[in-house]
Amino acid sequence: MNIEEFREYCIAKKWVTEELPFGPDTLVYKVMGKMFALTPLESEIFKVSLKCNPVKAIELRDKFEYIVEAYHMNKTHWNTINGEISPTKQLQELIDHSYDLVIYSLPQKKKVEFEKLQN
Repeated sequence: MNIEEFREYCIAKKWVTEELPFGPDTLVYKVMGKMFALTPLESEIFKVSLKCNPVKAIELRDKFEYIVEAYHMNKTHWNTINGEISPTKQLQELIDHSYDLVIYSLPQKKKVEFEKLQN
């Protein structure tokens, strides 16, 4: 997967916004105002940081050398994946997992709003 494929995959999800809240060098994807993915724009390799269930995060890091703790993020909940090495299907599944985690963790009021937007 490359950065353009990543962008298209993220933006295709419902109610996702693409932002640059940390400056012009980091592309951030949010759902309902909550971040679920980010990638540096000025990097030698394409990599993406994604939210992850803490137990799954450790399992992934132990199993795949191209998945590591996310730099400058909560190491318990975020992984960085080398998108040039990770199989596309796996990366898509991890993006979906991150997106779903954020939806699940929304406050009840936001969940109700999200469900209304789905209809």
